Amino acid sequence: MTEAEIRTAKWLQAWDVQGPHRTGTAGDQAGADWLAGEAAAFGAEVTVEEFAFERLDPIEAYLEIGGERIAGVPVFDAPPTDAGGIDGVFGETIAVAELPPRAVYSGEFERLRRMPGHQGLVVVCAGEAPGFALINAEQFKAPYGAPAIHVSSEVRDAVGAAARDGESARLVSHSRRTATRAVNIVVSLKGSDTTRQPLVVMTPRSSWWQSTAERGGGIVCWLESLRALLAQPLARDVVFTANTGHELGHLGLDDFVARRPSWDQPDGADWVHYGANLGAAGSVLSLVSNQPDLRALGLAALDEAGHPPDDIPWPAQPPSGETRDIHRAGGRYLTLVGSNRLFHLPQDRWPHAVDVPAVARIADAAARMVVALSRG
Repeated sequence: MTEAEIRTAKWLQAWDVQGPHRTGTAGDQAGADWLAGEAAAFGAEVTVEEFAFERLDPIEAYLEIGGERIAGVPVFDAPPTDAGGIDGVFGETIAVAELPPRAVYSGEFERLRRMPGHQGLVVVCAGEAPGFALINAEQFKAPYGAPAIHVSSEVRDAVGAAARDGESARLVSHSRRTATRAVNIVVSLKGSDTTRQPLVVMTPRSSWWQSTAERGGGIVCWLESLRALLAQPLARDVVFTANTGHELGHLGLDDFVARRPSWDQPDGADWVHYGANLGAAGSVLSLVSNQPDLRALGLAALDEAGHPPDDIPWPAQPPSGETRDIHRAGGRYLTLVGSNRLFHLPQDRWPHAVDVPAVARIADAAARMVVALSRG
């Protein structure tokens, strides 16, 4: 293994053992503490930016049919039930839909949930592998629609048969909100010309599960980029942020921007976003930008690192993830994002979910990009 691959493997293994990284949980805090420590070990001055947060703590979540309980996970931006839940006719009073994690980005999930006529909703997960491939809670701060839960794809046939037969069912999604704090990890580097627009280097660091391939590649890119810039003279200010709240409507990005008004605007800052699934096993790499100059720079860096992108879409529609928020505000961005067969699934773990050499090559390109942008 190369030195870069050794660092990559070490970081990914450390990430994997921290537990699920859902916002405001022990695993999320462990990830924040670890990342701050790694950045500080490079010699960076790390700032922990806290914000108030109400964590959703599930108490019970299940679908009961014919006396049998099917375990569920709440839809985190749907209202809860009480402990008794909702009784009704399955497939009618309690609706059912089979949806993949990316349904949230197409608008399909929201349209379904805003349709009248049902008192509860069961989402049968439809990931690329079996299990609980959860859907992000885009409206976490303002829950809407009927109470809803996810169930595993592994019960698809049984749930489908019960819906076709119109069986009596009970849906329970009982939870509480716990006041706590959530954190972003921020490193600010000063450039020689403070009149220039800053450069923001961003990656999300929260998720439903361990998400070692989903989040780990972006974390490695973030660390390698910081390591590279600390050894370089900078012509402009560069701010690194690793944000929590990704799966809950990008709460961490909202807080970061609220502290830096207008940075997401056309003349505010340049953004480099290390998105999901970078270097996941079998991943298809996309380079996304709304600016020809940034797109050309990213393509050159990936070519030099020996990992050219598989796709370079022109964003006719808002992209997904945190890039979407910058796109809608009119900001300039360059995003790397991949695909992942284990996307949003608990099976996304070290070592089988990741391609270490691919992560290392993409991180090399990422560092080349931010070095060039910090000078130009």
